[in-house]
Amino acid sequence: MTEPLRVTWVQPEDLLGHELRQAAEDGRDAAAAAATWYAAGGPPSPPRAGASTPPAPPELRALALTLLSRLADLPGPLAESEPTELPEIVRARGGGWPAAEPTTPTARARPDATTTPRATHGQGSGGPPPIRGRGGRGETLGTHQLHAAWLGRAAGCLLGKPVEKLTLPAIRALARATGNWPLNSWFTAEGVPADLAAAHPWNRRSAANSLAENIDGMPEDDDLNYPLLNVLLLQRYGRGFRTADVARLWLDQLPAGRTFTAERVAYRNLLSGIEPPDTARHHNPFREWIGAAIRADVHGWTHPGDPASAAEQAYRDATLTHTANGVYSAMFVAGTIAAAGGGADVHASLRAGLAVVPPRSRLAEAVRHGIGTARAHNDFDTVVDRLHAAHGHHHWVHAIPNAALVAAALTHADGDFTGSICRAVSGGWDTDSNGATAGSVAGLLAGHPDRLPERWTAPLKNRLATSVVGFDGTGFDELARLTQEALRP
Repeated sequence: MTEPLRVTWVQPEDLLGHELRQAAEDGRDAAAAAATWYAAGGPPSPPRAGASTPPAPPELRALALTLLSRLADLPGPLAESEPTELPEIVRARGGGWPAAEPTTPTARARPDATTTPRATHGQGSGGPPPIRGRGGRGETLGTHQLHAAWLGRAAGCLLGKPVEKLTLPAIRALARATGNWPLNSWFTAEGVPADLAAAHPWNRRSAANSLAENIDGMPEDDDLNYPLLNVLLLQRYGRGFRTADVARLWLDQLPAGRTFTAERVAYRNLLSGIEPPDTARHHNPFREWIGAAIRADVHGWTHPGDPASAAEQAYRDATLTHTANGVYSAMFVAGTIAAAGGGADVHASLRAGLAVVPPRSRLAEAVRHGIGTARAHNDFDTVVDRLHAAHGHHHWVHAIPNAALVAAALTHADGDFTGSICRAVSGGWDTDSNGATAGSVAGLLAGHPDRLPERWTAPLKNRLATSVVGFDGTGFDELARLTQEALRP
């Protein structure tokens, strides 16, 4: 007898467990639904992966669908401080969009009044200091700057791939076993004791192409597929694209099996005849997870010096799949990158990212906590431990803890490339996505591929593997050129 097919992230019995967890996080009273579910023998949400085993019997699956619909109708107490509609987001942050922060040296050096003074960190990137003062509202980044950002995103993603889904203690143990802690280089299986390797196996899909001994170009990853798709989005529809255009592009170019979490549910909803923005809401317990944030880089790259426009563009992309904090995470990343592209340093860039999201949202609070904690402690392990203590109740793919960690890593590394990606990955949670976002920001701050350490860029071999039709094997220099061309009239 063949084993049943278990497609991750869409089984009703698994979605229900995740929706109960989401309800507990956003304050909806799901006690009655939870009691009904567990009394019927329903499982909790899978702790690390996307499908539980064995599959639920038909009656339990039917109950899961009923309860998912019932939970969707529960009122939430956070709607006022965490809206999803764009006009309400603007009102929540005080009305209007913030102006771009000046990029003069005085403005960049101004201390953040909301945090304690930060000690000096950073071990050096191995390259010249970052370029300052480039870009500006209404301008386009040069191909060298975009090339560095693409390379930074790829290197950070690749660094995090072998330890994706592993717990923080496991990541630390594996790195320490090879003398790579604090993390400063690629992970390796060489020298890891057999019992430790058995206790903490590398990510199954990534171990063959993302450990130091077997990297041969940039392997496929959704953290690179989505930026590539957004370049195509701008080529086809321009900056005025609609959310429905994002959906059309996905159906044309993105294999369903290359989607995960909220994106997979939204894809399924599209095929079921559900239209945006309901695709983000219907039986989608992952709507506040990290997926929209990993799609946001291009929106920032293409609006240097204009965080508000970058955030608004990211909003139109994000609402295909996400709501509330899931949307804010994309707006935050886009705003941060846009400010960095306009010449702001990493700290002013993070402030710009925060300025475009509702200030009372849990994501904004978590980002402020990440920045403040990074400023208060010299030892980044201490920073990470405090972030996990505060935000570890979330799923490891949720947007809130990961945004806090990325902000902390960028703050603590003070713009240094190696420090940024290594801190982001060493903090656990969604390691490849966090490394990618930190690498994109730090690469853009560096401003030129030659300013990134060769030990991070050479293994990429200027080659990206992807299932996006027509782009497998594309070089990062070509991706930079395509990104810039997508903005030409």
